[in-house]
Amino acid sequence: MAAYEPKNILITGAAGFIASHVANRLVRNYPHYKIVVLDKLDYCSSLSNLNPSRPSPNFKFVKGDIASADLVNYLLTTESIDTIMHFAAQTHVDNSFGNSFEFTKNNIYGTHVLLEACKVTGQIRRFIHVSTDEVYGETDEDAVVGNHEASQLLPTNPYSATKAGAEMLVMAYGRSYGLPVITTRGNNVYGPNQFPEKLIPKFILLAMRGLPLPIHGDGSNVRSYLYCEDVAEAFEVVLHKGEVGHVYNIGTVKERRVIDVAKDICKLFGLDTEKVIRFVENRPFNDQRYFLDDQKLKKLGWAERTLWEEGLKKTIEWYTNNPDYWGDVAGALLPHPRMLMTPGVERHNWTDEIKSLSTSPDEAKESSTAVPAATAKSTSSAPQKASYKFLIYGRTGWIGGLLGKICEKQGIPYEYGKGRLEERSQLLQDIRNVKPTHVFNAAGVTGRPNVDWCETHKQDTIRTNVVGTLNLADVCREQGLLMINYATGCIFEYDAKHPEGSGIGFKEEDKPNFTGSYYSKTKAMVEELLQEYDNVCTLRVRMPISSDLSNPRNFITKIARYDKVVNIPNSMTILDELLPISIEMAKRDCRGIWNFTNPGVVSHNEILEMYKKYINPDFKWTNFTLEEQAKVIVAPRSNNEMDASKLKSEFPELLSIKDSLVKYVFEPNRKVPAN
Repeated sequence: MAAYEPKNILITGAAGFIASHVANRLVRNYPHYKIVVLDKLDYCSSLSNLNPSRPSPNFKFVKGDIASADLVNYLLTTESIDTIMHFAAQTHVDNSFGNSFEFTKNNIYGTHVLLEACKVTGQIRRFIHVSTDEVYGETDEDAVVGNHEASQLLPTNPYSATKAGAEMLVMAYGRSYGLPVITTRGNNVYGPNQFPEKLIPKFILLAMRGLPLPIHGDGSNVRSYLYCEDVAEAFEVVLHKGEVGHVYNIGTVKERRVIDVAKDICKLFGLDTEKVIRFVENRPFNDQRYFLDDQKLKKLGWAERTLWEEGLKKTIEWYTNNPDYWGDVAGALLPHPRMLMTPGVERHNWTDEIKSLSTSPDEAKESSTAVPAATAKSTSSAPQKASYKFLIYGRTGWIGGLLGKICEKQGIPYEYGKGRLEERSQLLQDIRNVKPTHVFNAAGVTGRPNVDWCETHKQDTIRTNVVGTLNLADVCREQGLLMINYATGCIFEYDAKHPEGSGIGFKEEDKPNFTGSYYSKTKAMVEELLQEYDNVCTLRVRMPISSDLSNPRNFITKIARYDKVVNIPNSMTILDELLPISIEMAKRDCRGIWNFTNPGVVSHNEILEMYKKYINPDFKWTNFTLEEQAKVIVAPRSNNEMDASKLKSEFPELLSIKDSLVKYVFEPNRKVPAN
């Protein structure tokens, strides 16, 4: 059979461990191939893994998610892709027990999106699907022949089940639509660049830090390990010589017990195994053995080249030279990383936790029922000060930035979220890294420079204001976290039941009645959906004002720069007074919908009169009608009064809007001497 020659290859998940070695190899060995790599840069991937390839003219990196059908279709078409090597997946078994839905989304749905794009474009000549040896399930301990490619699939954990499910889709598209598919099933892989949630890099980093090596159960579980460069070569062979419709095991018959892997690493570091190796509770359904028949791939000309001792030394050397490559990996080095996904579990002293591990398998079994020290009730009668840590989204926004300053002033530890709200895995990683007690969502699209922008960017507005917000709420609920969500009161308009000037404001239970702008539509939509989440505190902010009169988003700053303004009384939010209250609401575990405005209303003219009195006595303005305003704006604006009695009842010290304006905004900025 003639060797297959691709032209334009798309490699998914290429910033991850195995795929990066494959991508770098193909870029290096085949300069006439165009290699396009797609990766969403999840927690266990890094652009640095692709540094050898990035200067090459035949290499292109695209950040994105395989679950985005539009992006995948676009790439296949614009890059004239004829070959796909599909590595992208969630792969850590421990994590799959804590959040199996994320594995279904990535491993099954993501694969389905790719397959459908291949069917639609009709230009793919090879689709190489990367699976795992775990789809075969556990191998009998006394088996002398490994699982061959036609063996039954019997997955035993959520991770392997999703990989088996993805395989079924790949096979179905091959048979139903004639897609030229090839599937690989591989043993464990090790080597440089691997994220240390996996056994070998975890043990190496722990040994480097002089910490115990935690072993699940008694360490008798058997695994087979291949060095990363040998595996990259295997994919090179499958790409060029693999036969369409076939499955290829990428494995080795050389097996090692987990306890022996730990001992080999200790030996190379000169550590006493009796003192360093510790035993922990076994993970659920920890298969005893995976054993593959590797003959089919060998017939194509591939063979394992790197001896275990040689590969292990190379790997240790790399981690020794790059100890901080992955940054803070404390959570990954724990015996059971999936525990980080359990609500309420803190890991502030993770080194102490590892040091205190059991010294024998029997002790590990006994200690598995013990009450963790962090959850034991204190016998001291002294009052304990509550410990808070906030995770804030919206760092570059006005409210998000102010929240950080308030936390600093109050001495509350906080961090800004790094993940995009639309990317669930990134949000989960933020929570694992930060370990917050509360999450604040001040991210959202309000428009650039105003809400008119949303009228021509509807998909962007939906993505952030609806999808992103719901995603964060769902992740927080799953993790047992309260989410303070800064919403808007611009979803109401004066009507017959709430006429202008009547003093009758819209209450929390009232249904939104304003749909004049697309921004307001999305905010009303997400507010209704968020009512299904009992872990969310929705704060309806309106026409926010702060003491920073230089901020272009400040309502006062806006109207002071307009030539003409309307003159309508509205409820408004004085951020200097109310944002600290929102932090107190988090501490009080407030939930549900709250009108987050100062009591009462104030009109545009009343604010500008104050501006003239306190800031600029020469300031002048003119009014125009709503009809005249409509001629210079794209979307209508909301005008309403909101009933703040619920908030006032919880915080009796809350000032009326006019008193708050004077105290927090105009007096601190006074330029006109008081009479």
